[in-house]
Amino acid sequence: MLKRLKKNYFLLISSFLIIYISFNLLTGQRGLISYFEKKNLLKSLKNEQFQIKNKIQDLDFKNSLLSDNLDLDYIETLIRERFLFGDKNEIIYIIKNNDTKN
Repeated sequence: MLKRLKKNYFLLISSFLIIYISFNLLTGQRGLISYFEKKNLLKSLKNEQFQIKNKIQDLDFKNSLLSDNLDLDYIETLIRERFLFGDKNEIIYIIKNNDTKN
């Protein structure tokens, strides 16, 4: 038995190394399965980043409408959305107060 092991020593060691390398190639922190998981994670994070950038641009645009030069149409739209004023087929009367308090 010992003679047989000595004859097949190279075959035994090489087969063990092949199994070990292939196992570590597929699994582990830097393996093939982990690579695909990280690739999917990167894709989802890029998608999330794109959505967040769009939200930031939208909020920047809305913020610019509420800056020193007020856009009254946008403010009216905000009031209608938040406080549920008005319908689509309505007549709007704007009452201006000429009394100024200084």
